[in-house]
Amino acid sequence: MACMSSCLSEEQLRCAICLDVFTDPIATPCGHNYCKTCITYYWDTNDVCQCPLCAKKFHKRPEVSINTLISEMADQFRKSQQQPAEADDVLCDVCTETKHKALKSCLVCLTSYCETHLERHQTVPALQRHKLINPVKNLEDIICKKHDRPLEMFCKTDHMCVCQICIEADHKVHQIVSLKEECEGKKAELRKTEAKVQQMIQEKKQKIQDVKYSVELSNKDVDKEIADTCTHFFTALTSCIEKHKATEKQAEAFIKELENEITELKKRSSDIKHLSYTEDHLHLLQMFASVSSLPPTKDWTNINVHPSSYEGSVRTAVAQLEQTISQEIEKLYDAELKSVQQHAVNVILDPDTAHCYLILSEDGKQVNHGLWQNLPDNKERFYPCPCVLGKESFSTGRFYYEVQVKGKTDWDLGMATESINRKGSIAFRPNNGYWTMSLRDEHVYWAGTDPPVLLPVREKLQKVGVFVDYEEGLVSFYDVEARNHIYSFTGCNFTEKLFPYLCPHLHNGKNSAPLIISPVNQSIV
Repeated sequence: MACMSSCLSEEQLRCAICLDVFTDPIATPCGHNYCKTCITYYWDTNDVCQCPLCAKKFHKRPEVSINTLISEMADQFRKSQQQPAEADDVLCDVCTETKHKALKSCLVCLTSYCETHLERHQTVPALQRHKLINPVKNLEDIICKKHDRPLEMFCKTDHMCVCQICIEADHKVHQIVSLKEECEGKKAELRKTEAKVQQMIQEKKQKIQDVKYSVELSNKDVDKEIADTCTHFFTALTSCIEKHKATEKQAEAFIKELENEITELKKRSSDIKHLSYTEDHLHLLQMFASVSSLPPTKDWTNINVHPSSYEGSVRTAVAQLEQTISQEIEKLYDAELKSVQQHAVNVILDPDTAHCYLILSEDGKQVNHGLWQNLPDNKERFYPCPCVLGKESFSTGRFYYEVQVKGKTDWDLGMATESINRKGSIAFRPNNGYWTMSLRDEHVYWAGTDPPVLLPVREKLQKVGVFVDYEEGLVSFYDVEARNHIYSFTGCNFTEKLFPYLCPHLHNGKNSAPLIISPVNQSIV
């Protein structure tokens, strides 16, 4: 049959009335072929029964029947013209073997049809009344889930697609427009968004050029400085090179981030263009919200790569280098302290954990050694060690608090886990759930490691800051007045709640001053 159909041209398989490939072809007595529906309609609407091609008249309407051979040849030709569907095409729901591209979707049948399987909707009177649309995937998405009717209109009041029954019921007094009308407005908005996206792309491309230019300037400056440098200042030269590497690294990071943003913007631009050209009004309205907004990007207006200044730095006297490094370390410590102070929390001491000799202020901010108090010997209370915990626990994130230690000769402070031993003799070490630093004999400072580490504190501490990064396993101590870092416990494996821990030690005539939870000085931060 394939061979027979290939012997006939496409024109020979087309009806002279509808100009389409034969559907149920019949032959007139004069030998011409027509679609059965076409010739029947032609004879019904004309006074004379004749052949449309040769005009031969018939005294009596001929009795005709389907020409099976021509019909099979037409079907074979029609199938040969169909191409297998591509990845993005809507597939025919009826094809059982090779899935062909759908030509139309029926809103009544909720089925998509290729050209062959669409024939019945074009020839059967009952099916001809069905509403056909351009093929769409997921037909159920364009049907009202409440009324099982096609979503054909748009409610501007509720910003949603509605069916005819929805309009007559829940949206009776709302502003209703056609999907096409609403789509025109949305397409206009998409064009504006596309223009903004293109502008953002150009701005970020320009930013990349600016960053690259800054790197070029940095390259020239460092090359010039290296050429003028002598080997006696190798340490300073290394610092100069490291500055340049940092500039390059920063520039690379900026460029990568900008390129990523451009990629996202190009993708959004493609989505907008694709949606702008669609004729599927419902699909446009359903997808509009997800593509019409601009993707989040960084504001690069005031972000630049500033080439480091190298002039004269390598020739700086070695005698000044130590002073410069010292000053820079102080700046780093100051910046570090300012950073951790941003995580300040309100610490209030818990009286249920305080030893019976400890006196807490009414606001829970001060503690010192005093007279014995008859208090319940609950499991949370320390004994015989004169210690106290904060009320609030921490099990995630970063937090910071400060303690005034002015006027004391002995104290401990830091962090402790919820499950610590609070009774009897206690070894204040990390493996026992304590991360602390201590003062002994008025001038000797220790970190509570195992074994303890003597801390090189030059000036007597007046106020100590405690910072914790739970996820990083970090507990750090700072000299708030001198704005210096004292010591850090690193690599801690926190698995439970942490509490602020204070121990003012015994009142021995010299150690009478309280430990005071101090507010963080925001003016310094």
